[in-house]
Amino acid sequence: EEEEEEEEEGKKSKRGGGKKKQQLFDEEEEDDSESDVDLDDDEFIGGEDSDDSESESSESESEDEEDELLPIERKSRKMDAEKAKKTSESRLEQLQVNVRDEETYQLPSSSSSESSDEGDDDDDDDERRKKSTSSTKGIPDLTSIQQRIQEVVRVLADFKNRRAQDRSRNDYLERLTSDLATYYGYNHFLIRYFIDTFSVPETMELLEANETQRPVTLRTNTLKIRRRDLAAQLINRGVNLDPIGKWSKVGLLVYDSRVPIGATPEYMAGMYMLQSASSFLPCMALSPQEGERVLDVAAAPGGKTTYLAALMRNTGIIFANEFQKKRLNSLVANLQRMGCTNSVVCNYDGRQLPKVLGYVDRVLLDAPCSGTGVIAKDSSVKVSKSTEDIAKCAHLQKELLVAAVDCCDANSKSGGYVVYSTCSVTVEENEQVVDYILNKRDVKIVSTGLEFGRKGFTSYRGKTFHPSVSECRRFYPHVHNMDGFFVCKLQKMSNRTTSIITTTTSMASNNSSKNTRVE
Repeated sequence: EEEEEEEEEGKKSKRGGGKKKQQLFDEEEEDDSESDVDLDDDEFIGGEDSDDSESESSESESEDEEDELLPIERKSRKMDAEKAKKTSESRLEQLQVNVRDEETYQLPSSSSSESSDEGDDDDDDDERRKKSTSSTKGIPDLTSIQQRIQEVVRVLADFKNRRAQDRSRNDYLERLTSDLATYYGYNHFLIRYFIDTFSVPETMELLEANETQRPVTLRTNTLKIRRRDLAAQLINRGVNLDPIGKWSKVGLLVYDSRVPIGATPEYMAGMYMLQSASSFLPCMALSPQEGERVLDVAAAPGGKTTYLAALMRNTGIIFANEFQKKRLNSLVANLQRMGCTNSVVCNYDGRQLPKVLGYVDRVLLDAPCSGTGVIAKDSSVKVSKSTEDIAKCAHLQKELLVAAVDCCDANSKSGGYVVYSTCSVTVEENEQVVDYILNKRDVKIVSTGLEFGRKGFTSYRGKTFHPSVSECRRFYPHVHNMDGFFVCKLQKMSNRTTSIITTTTSMASNNSSKNTRVE
């Protein structure tokens, strides 16, 4: 029995030793696996070092290649990289727009929009807001305003499907008017006037166009030089220019210049005049002939007057009138510099000219106006104009146009034309004034002869004008890349001081009164 017990204990000890060995083998395997992992990590770390060295070598090679490139090739690669970046950003924006197009936009209230502009203030931000300076409290958040403008414009483009049910179209227009006035720096009246006159997308284009200056243009003085010769001389002086377009034979468009374009020897010699492209149009529409008597009612500073003299080849006579004495100096200086010898400068109120001059063959009236077409030149128009200002301008323009028509001779063999123009885009100063003169004098609207430009309005906000008003031409900064302008050409049919409509109505009233007396 003792022997049997010893044998069993020996078997147990062998089993225990086997188990211990198995555990030891397992631990060795774990150690081996851990060492393998460490080796792998070391290899991985070594791989990173090798990758870094490879990237460094590739960067050095690329730098060497860039050093070998020409400057123009470097610039080209840089432009390609920027272009690729812009295209990727535009794709992301387009994806976001496509997602938003399927959503309706909830118009924020005035209080919520103001709070969104100022930012959400938490309890922790109260102390910081108290410490901030008072000057930053009234600064609007232009980024959020711009986003809101885009959303409102998107809603108005498909108002039926995208509007909020509890909001009217006028609510969206009021919100858009307020945001545009804040973003672009206009008063509310002018923004709402543009929205009522044009569509919302076109108003946006007009506002953007008013933020950039129009191209620099000059007019060749054909009394002294041809355009081709002038262009050659200016190019030799470092001026980069091109013809202004097919519609003008004397205009040049200046891109850039190494010398001051208003102080070259050619300018001092009167070979050209710095003049906006839109100022060519009234003179081209009037088209004066040689030997005629022409009146320029508001002549200063002389750009249009000198163009008329060039078209007449210094023949006939031009009465260059200017009401403001302080502007006479610039008018006389330009006439002398440009070599205009057929011009007479006078200083009268334009409304009194019929009593002073008598009849002339053609009249040009570039009337004083509100300047809503030249906001890019004079940004003060954004906030300084109101309904009263436009009404005052329109009243003065009607008086001046009546005087201009009275100065024109309907019996002239070659003339009998009046051109009325303004640098304004408002209907009250343009079509409404022309419609007024049609009822006051025996005149009719004829074609301006200009190859481009939009037609005049025949109706506006419930007001209807004579159908021939469509013969007038309108020019816009966002469409024609020139100052906002209006041009109308009138032909005087007779020298009567009352129109045919007024005469016929008076005759009809007289006949009716006679019939009543007979009865």
